[in-house]
Amino acid sequence: MSADLDYTRRWLINASGAALLSSTVPLTASYAQTAAAAPPSAAKGSAEDATTDSASISPVTSALAEYVAKTLDRELPEAIVACTKLHVLDTIAAMVAGSRLKPGVFAVRYVDSLGGKPQATVIGSRILTSTVSAAFANGMMGHADETDDTHPIGPFHAGCSVVPTALAAAESAKRTGNDVLRAVALGYDVGARLIMSLGGTRHNPSCMTNSFAATATAAAILRLDPRQVRYAFSYAGQQASGIGYWDRDLEHIEKAFDFGAMGARNGLTAATMVAMGCTAVDDPFSGTPNVFTTLGEKPTPDALVAELGTRFEVLNTTIKKWSVGLPLQSVMDSMVVLLQDRAVRADNIKRIVVDDPTGDIHIVDNNPNPDLCLQHLVALMIVDRGATFASVHDLTRMRDPKVLAVRKLVEVMPSAELQAATPPHQTIVRIETADGQSLNHRTNVVRGTARNPMDQKEVEAKALDLMAPVLGAARANELIAAVGNLDRFGPVSGLRRLLQA
Repeated sequence: MSADLDYTRRWLINASGAALLSSTVPLTASYAQTAAAAPPSAAKGSAEDATTDSASISPVTSALAEYVAKTLDRELPEAIVACTKLHVLDTIAAMVAGSRLKPGVFAVRYVDSLGGKPQATVIGSRILTSTVSAAFANGMMGHADETDDTHPIGPFHAGCSVVPTALAAAESAKRTGNDVLRAVALGYDVGARLIMSLGGTRHNPSCMTNSFAATATAAAILRLDPRQVRYAFSYAGQQASGIGYWDRDLEHIEKAFDFGAMGARNGLTAATMVAMGCTAVDDPFSGTPNVFTTLGEKPTPDALVAELGTRFEVLNTTIKKWSVGLPLQSVMDSMVVLLQDRAVRADNIKRIVVDDPTGDIHIVDNNPNPDLCLQHLVALMIVDRGATFASVHDLTRMRDPKVLAVRKLVEVMPSAELQAATPPHQTIVRIETADGQSLNHRTNVVRGTARNPMDQKEVEAKALDLMAPVLGAARANELIAAVGNLDRFGPVSGLRRLLQA
């Protein structure tokens, strides 16, 4: 080993150790800044490597990395800003409400046990902890139940990973509300496009893609340069996972981790490692193997960057009217219509048949979780003449004799026709009453979807209903107003007092 090379190696080891041990290195310190103090031989090697690597980067990877790196400097169209604010509000509301559900309670307890520098807020608590831990806990809260938003591709639960990532990273890096909106919109774009580009996957799409969506969001907030963005995506690829047995989770705790916390943790881990100087594979999307060949079935790489900047996937993401699973939204919508008929009452039901898409049956047919069980929710709505956030999450109601008496009359029928229907997740509810009436309703377009979106007042009303029991009505309304002005909001650390409880 030459003296020059040995010196370089020792310098890198010492510099890395010093950076890790020092409490004065900012979170957003870039690899380039760290390397600036390197000896001449090290600097020369880095420049040569960059030239060589640049020529071998695939056009897709290069375009994606450049787009992510410039996110905070790129204005969003007014309509996208307005839509993104609603998704941020909806996700914050899910996190606040989720802080009091079992997955959120365990998440707070877990991250509190880890300790960590007071960099970011754990929502619904007084805890400040490390950026990664805060995003992890808030991601668990975001998917503590089925309140959070969902993109139909996959489907992809975008908000519960992307929004906690953006808020935690922005709070630590002293970014503004407008920065958060741009980074959140980016996360939705990258996550949905990744699923499209894979052409199918053996992994659970949402669990797997959230690592990439959150990585894009964190990389943008930390202002990583294009090469660093590529490194971060390489770490995202190594962490990407998602086995579909989450639907056997009886308490929604692992599911909260799989869909929310895991992606947020992975994305922020990837971006902060790179921000602190870690290097990685220069192009995880090309070469053999790569992200597409490992995770995809019939990949079309160009779809990952198709229409970036002109087609915004946040517009195509559903904000749920009901705090239940996406496949059940149309069932709830149909029941609201049917309940308008006075004949539909608990003491007058003979038989209920719900035609459901074949692909949804395994999720909703007698699921042990109240917010995912079709038979239970239909019966509950008839007994209560409607549904609330509290009622659909009350496990004790699954043992309520009145609900059980109606539930035994509910049948679920798989429908290949509905599985093939567009838009997806349509259902038909048919009710035969004891006095001889036959009623039915088909929901074709679910409320909250891109074709039938909830308006601002509806989203704000949902958010208030979710947050007021935790924050109080006054503070919940103040938080709603703050998010409504997020594009003009200063450092997001200013939200801290509104999010704590």
